[in-house]
Amino acid sequence: MSPQPALLRSVSAMPAPTPLPALNHIPPEIRCALDYETQAPRFIAAPTLAYIEGGSGHDRSVVANRAAYARWAITPRLLRDVSAGNTGVTLAGMNMAHPLMLGPVAFHNLVHPGGERETVRAAAAMDCPVIASTQSSCTLEQLAQSAGPQRWFQMYLQPQRADTLDLLRRAEAAGYGAIVLTLDAPIQVASLRTLAAQFQLPPQCVPVNLAGYTAAQEPAVAAGASRILQGLMAAAPSWDELRWLVGQTRLPVWAKGVMHADDALALRAAGVAGIIVSNHGGRSLDGAPATLDVLPAIRAALGTDMPIVFDGGIRSGSDVFKALALGADAVAIGRLQLYALAVAGALGVAHMLKLLREELEICMALAGCASIEDIRATALFHQRDHHVNHD
Repeated sequence: MSPQPALLRSVSAMPAPTPLPALNHIPPEIRCALDYETQAPRFIAAPTLAYIEGGSGHDRSVVANRAAYARWAITPRLLRDVSAGNTGVTLAGMNMAHPLMLGPVAFHNLVHPGGERETVRAAAAMDCPVIASTQSSCTLEQLAQSAGPQRWFQMYLQPQRADTLDLLRRAEAAGYGAIVLTLDAPIQVASLRTLAAQFQLPPQCVPVNLAGYTAAQEPAVAAGASRILQGLMAAAPSWDELRWLVGQTRLPVWAKGVMHADDALALRAAGVAGIIVSNHGGRSLDGAPATLDVLPAIRAALGTDMPIVFDGGIRSGSDVFKALALGADAVAIGRLQLYALAVAGALGVAHMLKLLREELEICMALAGCASIEDIRATALFHQRDHHVNHD
């Protein structure tokens, strides 16, 4: 009998290594922004890493988001003068030093005891706007004290309108510049990988922003009715609630989770100020298309007069370039901020943003783009069909 099965059993029985605490320096293994993801398993416990990396179901959309970038190529251009080049962009009246934002990610204290306050401190140092999550490990007021002036607040509609309105007023009072309403996750199903890892949120991960509010409850359904369709979806956001929220605030309201051109047009008609093309990092409908694949059609439907922020699998400056060329005005970084935070705290997040910006500038230089506007006018090469795409 082969000794291999016994060997495999002994290896699988070995205890998982204890994750390292965040460093106070940048490790030499970090040479590009993506390296923070490859180094993260040393610093994040395996069940937690499975939760962070996973999406929903079989993780098909997580894989699709990353795979989409390989289908597009950036064509180098010759003898272009980029000596006066810069990465500045104006997004909905907000002057940004670069088109990078930190997207809303829950519970940063999963990977670092300083949590979101470390993350936003790094973002402020790098002139990077942040979209603070409702499900952060510190209150929105505490986070605002550590964040820079360019900060938005992401929220979900609460079961009681009074609670939604209170959350909105708190965000206004704390100086957030926009509201980002997440609409694409009325139901969330854990990934099979997360379930297999037996991950559970630790006690310190509680949604402190929602303390005192009415918690969502799964409603009882009649015999023979669907627990999903007539039960959980009974509390899903509606167009009436969206229009109500838009009418309750002086702040611009952005809609997050847009994946279809018709939805984008309807959202504009309902009064939203901008949209975020997102499939919730693959955590909503498993098998949904990659966000990069739907972006051009949404931009074509909206024209040029409505701002679009894009997220979904950004790991490099070339990913950023491709998203901008296909219709985005700015991009939001998701999981990569957690990986950088786990490896080296605020220093890691700041360094990750620095690397992304420099990688973007390298793409701009070699593609002959002196500005973000030049990127938007750039035609990418579609490697599957071997033709040039003009957005």
